Amino acid sequence: MASQELEERQQPAQELGYDPNFVPDSVKSFVVHLYRHIREKNVYEIHQMYESSFQTLSDRLFKDTPWPSVDAVAHYVDNDHVFCLLYREMWFRHLYARLTPTLRQRIDSWDNYCSLFQVVLHGVVNMQLPNQWLWDMVDEFVYQFQSFCQYRAKMKNKTDQEIALLRQFDQAWNVYGVLNFLQALVEKSAIIQILEREKEGLEQFTATDGYDHNGGSNVLKVLGYFSMVGLLRVHCLLGDYHTGLKCLLPIDISQQGVYTSVIGGHITIIYHYGFANLMLRRYVEAIREFNKILLYIFKTKQYHQKSPQYEQILKKNEQMYALLAISLSLCPQSRLVDETVNSQLREKYGEKMARMQRYDDEAFAIYDELFSYACPKFITPSAPSFEEPLVNYNQDAYRLQLKLFLYEAKQQQLLSGVRTFLKVYSTISLAKLASYMEVDEPTLRTILMTYKHKTHAVDGDGKIISNADLDFYIDDEIIHVAESKPAKRYGDYFLRQIVKLEGVINEMDSIKLD
Repeated sequence: MASQELEERQQPAQELGYDPNFVPDSVKSFVVHLYRHIREKNVYEIHQMYESSFQTLSDRLFKDTPWPSVDAVAHYVDNDHVFCLLYREMWFRHLYARLTPTLRQRIDSWDNYCSLFQVVLHGVVNMQLPNQWLWDMVDEFVYQFQSFCQYRAKMKNKTDQEIALLRQFDQAWNVYGVLNFLQALVEKSAIIQILEREKEGLEQFTATDGYDHNGGSNVLKVLGYFSMVGLLRVHCLLGDYHTGLKCLLPIDISQQGVYTSVIGGHITIIYHYGFANLMLRRYVEAIREFNKILLYIFKTKQYHQKSPQYEQILKKNEQMYALLAISLSLCPQSRLVDETVNSQLREKYGEKMARMQRYDDEAFAIYDELFSYACPKFITPSAPSFEEPLVNYNQDAYRLQLKLFLYEAKQQQLLSGVRTFLKVYSTISLAKLASYMEVDEPTLRTILMTYKHKTHAVDGDGKIISNADLDFYIDDEIIHVAESKPAKRYGDYFLRQIVKLEGVINEMDSIKLD
C-alpha cells in the first residue's frame, strides 16, 4: 500500500523526467557533509551549507523538480532518523517554493512535522542548529497550515479522489493540532521562564543568541521562542488579535532579542504585531513599530540582496508602507514617523493618502485596495462541508475582516469634520461649532463623545490610551482644545543636506579640468 502511494506521489514529477532515487554526486557530498557538521555541532558550517549550498544546488539541479527522496539519501547518513526528518523538512519546503504540492504531499509534510516536533518535544535532541533554520521551520509550518486551509476551502473543482483523501485524513493540518504543537514547544522549552530569569540577570539567552556554549542543544529553546511568533501569526490569520498579542507578551520588542538575529523573524513579528494593533484601533503603537522596522529595512536591505529571503523582505516592506498609510490616515500622527520613512511614504502613497482624508466612496475604495494588498491571507480553519453542491469558501474570512475594517474606517468619516474645526480653535462654544457643522447641539455632543471613544483604545495591560493628536474638554458649554505640538526635529534635515553636499564635493573632485 505504502509503495503504491509513493508511486502516486512521484508520478507527476517523473513525467518531468525526475527520478527520486537518483542522487547526483554534489547532493551526496552535501548530505554527507551536512550530517557530519550536525553531529559535530559546527553551527557556522551548518549555516553556510543551509543558507548557501542548499540554495545553490536547488538553483542548479532542482529548479523545477524535487530533491532526491529521503530513502535515496538515507544510507549515506547511517539511516539517522533525526537527520532524515530534517532532510524531509527541507525537501518539502523546496517543493512548496518551486512546485505545487499535491494533497498527498501536503498530508505527508504534516506527518513529517508531527514526527520532527515529537522528537524535539519527547526525545533527547543533542544538536545545535542555526537560528535561521529553526525560524524557517516554524515559519514554514505556519505557512503550510495557511496554504492547506486555502487549498481545502476551494472545494468547487476537487476530484472524488481528493475529497476521499480529505475525509480520510481529516486531522491533517487541523487547527488544534497546529496550535497544540506551537504551544507545546513554548511550554516544554520553558522559554517564558528563561526570558523572565534573563530580566533578573540569571540567564544569558539573548546575549548568546539562544545558542548553548556549554555543549548542550539550542533546538528546543529557540523553537519554543519562535513558536510564540508562530502563535501570533496563526491567531492573526484567524482574526483573533487579542490572543495573538498575548502570546507575544514574553518577547520585549522594544529591545534587541533573538528575533532580531533573523531578518525574516524580525519582519514577521513587527508586521503581525503592527497589523493586530491596527485592527484593535491602537494606531499609535502600530505607527511606532511600522516606522522602526521600515527605517531598519531601509538602512539594511542592501546587505540581504543575496539572501533567499530578499524578495519576501521587499514584499513585506511594501505591505507595511501600505499599513502605515492606513494607520496615518485613520490617526494623523506624522510626528511619530522618521523623515526618511515619511519621504518614502509620500513617494509611494502621498496622493492616495490625501484622497483617503475625504472619506467619500473613492476614499473607501482606496482603503479597500490598501487593506486587501497588505493584510495577511486570512483562513477559515473549520473542515469543509462535503455536501453537494460543493462551494469555494476560501475568501470568506478575508471578506469578514475587510468588512469589519471598512466599518471602522467609515465611522471615522464623521470625526474628520470635528477634527478639522478643533485644530483651528483653542476654544469654541458648542452652539458655534454646531452651527458650523450644521447639526443641533445634542447631535454635536454625541459626535464629540464618539470622537473621544474612537480616539482611545485599551492597551495590552488593560489601560486606556489615547491615539489623538489633540484633546479637548467641555466646561460651561465651551470646548477647550489642547493640541500636542510635536518638537521640531532639525537633525535629520541637516544630516541629509550634509550627505548631499559631500556627494556634490566628491563629484566635483572627480571632474578633471583641462
